Amino acid sequence: MKQKTIYTCQQCGMQSPKWLGKCSDCGQWNSLVEETVTVTKGKRALPENSGTAPKRLADVTVTTEDRQECGFAEFDRVLGGGVVTGSFTLIGGDPGIGKSTLLLQAAERWAGAGPVLYVTAEESTRQVKLRASRLGVSANDLFLLAENSLEAVLDRARELKPAFLVVDSIQTVFTAALESAPGSVSQVRECASRLMYYAKGEGVPTFIVGHVTKDGSIAGPRMLEHMVDTVLYFEGDGGHPYRILRAVKNRYGSTNEIGVFEMKDVGLAEVTNPSEIFLAERPEDAAGSVVVSAIEGTRPILVELQALVSGAAYGNPRRTAMGIDSNRVSLLVAVLEKKVGYALLAQDVFLNVAGGVRLNEPAIDLGVMAALASSHLNRAIPARTVMFGEVGLAGEVRAVSRPELRVKEAARLGFDCCLLPAGNLKNLDVPKGIKLIGVRNASEALEHLFN
Repeated sequence: MKQKTIYTCQQCGMQSPKWLGKCSDCGQWNSLVEETVTVTKGKRALPENSGTAPKRLADVTVTTEDRQECGFAEFDRVLGGGVVTGSFTLIGGDPGIGKSTLLLQAAERWAGAGPVLYVTAEESTRQVKLRASRLGVSANDLFLLAENSLEAVLDRARELKPAFLVVDSIQTVFTAALESAPGSVSQVRECASRLMYYAKGEGVPTFIVGHVTKDGSIAGPRMLEHMVDTVLYFEGDGGHPYRILRAVKNRYGSTNEIGVFEMKDVGLAEVTNPSEIFLAERPEDAAGSVVVSAIEGTRPILVELQALVSGAAYGNPRRTAMGIDSNRVSLLVAVLEKKVGYALLAQDVFLNVAGGVRLNEPAIDLGVMAALASSHLNRAIPARTVMFGEVGLAGEVRAVSRPELRVKEAARLGFDCCLLPAGNLKNLDVPKGIKLIGVRNASEALEHLFN
């Protein structure tokens, strides 16, 4: 064995034999850190679970016991219906958003199926106990371990044989096999790899918490997100009590599925009907306010969009969007200017998704255009009207997926009118109490609303 020094980028994991001021892969400045690695000649030891023989796909049996619900309905929804045996899950989010709170509350429910080992690498057991007392968490089979050494964690896990393992967080755990500091790319990669082998070999569902960088991505090498089975992001605005758990990768369920929680003094509470929560404080007869029907994963959600159009105070008009892609808003403003005839290019445009939700799908385009037109004309949209549809550059309104789910959710909440693409009217089962208006272009939709 011999040692050598390399320089590793802490953003992307690129390695260089010499120091560079700027990473040649990701372009970050001053991100290369010196690390000492040990080179071992000869064959590398195989992982402990490498002795399995190949199996025919037809011979592999799957039972309902391979997926276990924890009783946290919103958490189970995001995971795809429950926790899969031997799964490896990464949870990221801003500091203080509630990652540890969520896992501690879930661990209490998991403890009913067997012992749960909660490894707290950032706090002492007394600190975790104080938080557990505040949350009302008290389970006899929930074990706490304040340890940073990965070897010690795995030894205690093999002794206890837990049904679930939680490591909070992966950036503070280190292995003695590497001389680099905890949280470095090499340490995060090696610790995650060893935990993955343990989860797959022992069949223990393992959850790890990951810190996030300034731009909101999980810290460490991008390979960390490729190694795990599921990547969950815990999102939320500090000014709102609602938290959204979003699945951006899931090998065992739907991606882009979300779970909605409300942060209270006693912890996180599930929000089973987020549409009613997001629309509870909607102002009446307010220009620039419109309700859109969006699909997040498998769930339809009604959300309020608020737009404000005003004269530009300076030469360059502003385009500010919260909860929606600002480039998409600029595109729709140009369509309103060119295809509908509204003079908006010289106006300041502000758009906000109420409730701190972030919407990504193009089905909200029609709602964005309606909110902008309503604010520009200073005319309110009828309060019980909902809409959805994708708008193209020619001003046409295109059909979107799952229109029936969107319409049923609107009818259930008491909306009596729905504007939707004309292409979605075919073979659509219309619920009682709601009128459907099919539109082919943006001009036709705005005529229905304001003429």
